[in-house]
Parts: sequence; C-alpha cells; structure tokens
Amino acid sequence: MITMGKKMNRHAAALLLSGMLYTTTVKSNLHTSGPGDPPAKASVACWLTTPDKTALFAKQAVKLLFKKETKNDYPVIDINEAQTFQEIDGFGYALTGGSATLIHSLPEAAQDALLKELFLADGTNIGISYLRVSIGASDLSDTTFTYDEMPAGQTDEQLQHFSIAPEYKDLIPVLKKIIALNPAIKILGSPWTAPTWMKTNNSFKGGSLQPAYYTAYAQYLVKYVQAMQQEGIVIDAITPQNEPLHGGNVPSMVMLPAEQAAFIGSHLGPAFRSAGIKTKIIIYDHNADRPDYPITVLNDAGARPYIDGSAFHLYGGPITALSEVHNAYPDKHVYFTEQWVGGPGKFPSDLQWHVSTLVIGATRNWSRNVLEWNLAADPAYKPHTEGGCTTCLGALTIDGDTFTRNVAYYIIAHASKFVRAGAVRIASTVPAELNNVAFKTQDGKKVLIVVNNGKAPQTFNIRYNGKVLTSSLGNGAVATYVW
Repeated sequence: MITMGKKMNRHAAALLLSGMLYTTTVKSNLHTSGPGDPPAKASVACWLTTPDKTALFAKQAVKLLFKKETKNDYPVIDINEAQTFQEIDGFGYALTGGSATLIHSLPEAAQDALLKELFLADGTNIGISYLRVSIGASDLSDTTFTYDEMPAGQTDEQLQHFSIAPEYKDLIPVLKKIIALNPAIKILGSPWTAPTWMKTNNSFKGGSLQPAYYTAYAQYLVKYVQAMQQEGIVIDAITPQNEPLHGGNVPSMVMLPAEQAAFIGSHLGPAFRSAGIKTKIIIYDHNADRPDYPITVLNDAGARPYIDGSAFHLYGGPITALSEVHNAYPDKHVYFTEQWVGGPGKFPSDLQWHVSTLVIGATRNWSRNVLEWNLAADPAYKPHTEGGCTTCLGALTIDGDTFTRNVAYYIIAHASKFVRAGAVRIASTVPAELNNVAFKTQDGKKVLIVVNNGKAPQTFNIRYNGKVLTSSLGNGAVATYVW
C-alpha cells in the first residue's frame, strides 16, 4: 500500500538515533567545522535501502561532510571527475500495455498522485526519465494485436488499415499525463512482431518477416512514429525487433543478424530519412550472450550509417559484453533495455544483484540507460497474453485502487532521482566487494551509487578532491551519495 513517505523517514530517523541503521558515519565526520578544522568541500546527502527493508530509499537524517584526510585502514572509493565516460539518457521501466491498463484503472486522484511520484523531477519524487513501450502488443498486454491485422489470406501493403486505435484506451492517455509531468522523458518503442500477414507463418508466435514485406514493414514503423507524434508523443528511438533470437514468446518474431542488417540498410533507414524522421534506430535488443549479433549488423556498411547503437538484455551472457560491442564500434552507443524480476521475488538478493549488475554494471560497461521490466502488474502477475510471461513482478503491484512498491521500484529510484539525461559517468575505483558507479550531473553535482556485495558490514572511505568522508554500509545494502 502507499506507505513510504514521511512514515518511513521517521522510522529511519529513529533507527539512526538508536544506532541500528545500516549506514553510519565515523564520528569525526559528523560534527560541523570548528576551530582548526579544514573547511568542508561539500556536504553529502545519502539515500539508503537495506535488504531487511528497515530503510526503503530513505534519506538519512545526518549530512556527511568531506574532511581533511586522516590515516585509516578502510578501503577507499576514489572519485575522479576529470575522467569521463558516456553521457546518460536516463533510468526507468517498460510501460507495457498491461502496466498502462492498471495505472489507467486507478481512481483519477490516485493515478495522478502515482504518476507524479514516478515521473515528476522536482527533487521530491523519483523522476523516471526513460520508458520503453511496445509497438503493438507485448507479452504483457492483455491480448495480441498489431496496428494492421488483416483477415486470413489478405494483405495490406499500402497500410490503408494502419491504426494505433488500440492504444487510445490506456497507453496514450497515460503517456500524455507522463509527458505533461516530464516533457523531456525519452521513449523507446520496440515491436514484438510485425503484422502477421507479413510473416512466414502468419502467426503471432515465431516466424520471420518475409523479405517481400521489408518495405511495407519499414513504412509501418514510419507510420507508428508519425501517429504517436500527432498525439504529442515523441518516440526517441526504436528497435526493429524485441528479442530477435527468441521465437517462443507470444507475440514474437525471429530476425537473424543478416536480416536485420538488410532491413535497416535498404528499407528502414532510408524510409526514416525520406520521411524526415529523427528517431534513433537501435539494433539487437536481446541477451548479452550474443555480442556477435550487433557486431555483425554494425559490420554491414549499408546498415551502419543508420544505426545509433545496440541494446541488451541479460537473461544470458555477462554484462561485460556491452563493452565488447562498444570497443568494436566506440562511435555507436550502448543501451540496457530489459531485465525482469521473477515473482514473487526475493527482495535482498534481487536488490543486490540488479543494482550491482545493472545499475552499476551496465553503466560501467558504457550503457546510456538502464530499464527494468516492467512497471506494473496485478497480484496474479497479469495482464499478459496467453503464452506470455506468467510470473513477471512489476515495480508496482496494483490491486484495485491501491498499489505496493516492489524491489524494482527501489532499484531504479537509487539512480533515476539523481542521474538524469545529460549526466556523465565519471571515474571511481572499486574496492573489493564495494561495487559502485559515479556520475556528474548537468548542474555539477556528483552522485555515487554503492552496493555492499560482501557478507558483512563494511566501513569505507569516499575520497574526492583530496578530502575524505567515512561511511559504513551493511551487507547487501545500497546507498546513493549526492554532493
């Protein structure tokens, strides 16, 4: 239920006063400057989530201060803002069709309050800055559909029957409210399948796009971007196919690397250019166990000029595969676009793994974003298609008129509230078991996200510009430091 807010902050403050909170500071770092003290370079705010849920993205009551370095034996996280890496586009979720349906079903006041909490970037709320939506149905829609289905045996190469009408019920109204709250939000569109009449098996499940319909499918995606634009919804990027090597989902479609290269190089890229569409084309959108797929597509001289970058999921392979693709084509961007939490979930291990491997791991391997799958589901993990995911735990569970926040809410909040579009990753060292990533925001603030992957609490130093603060973090806990 809606319980975080002031109640949680008072609870966290009480724990802090009693000495029970996971994150503490060395006493010498807690007092204000006095005679003989060096001036503090910056006060540091800290937000904490603990695996036992005693703190859930709770701002800590004590402000930390950078002080003159004194010798101790604690491990050190060194921050070097002079060494920069990729620019960040944002952090967020997949707003699936089912998520939109559940959010739109809330009473107006509750719906508006929830959307403000999620998307308003006002320093109070978590300020999600990136969304992924499905082009047509995903497996977390309540039914299968595309924007141009035809009766059996009929085709529509001129797309005279194209319509995004299915989205007017829930997705578009919710997106319009989100855009009103955050006009700069970036939206990625991904199709799970082409219209079935374009496919080799005329089915929503599996099959491939027939080469004879490459031109029609390119125009289908042009029409999608234009139709959304007419509704005031800017599609920042698209991927030509979600999980192109997985034909077993409902919906799904297989698109091999050579097919994707040919489709982009000879059809989609020229169609976007001809229509004056600036929407980015991002390839692959599948697991990190096949970095050869995006590299093969990028090796194609016809396709490469139209490609902005490559997108990854992590149901297979190591997160370091993102760097392998970046190193092969450093002028092309890298994105992380999907990872689920399997319901009912295990909060401690899910929190630790997702923050360490994705929020930290993906961005340390050049990703410009991190998206969790998916934003909302009901207590039975619905809506989903027949044959779609039956245990996908949403960041929110919406049950009638109420909702609860699940682990993915906190995973993303630790980054989305502070690291917005235009921030850049900066260098930070990684002492053993204290995985971390650092950013510099457009207004010059520094953000450090740390997770303690050890089996015991750890005390450590954060060193910046010759000054140090000392903090402690319980095992499995996550902290975001901002100064």
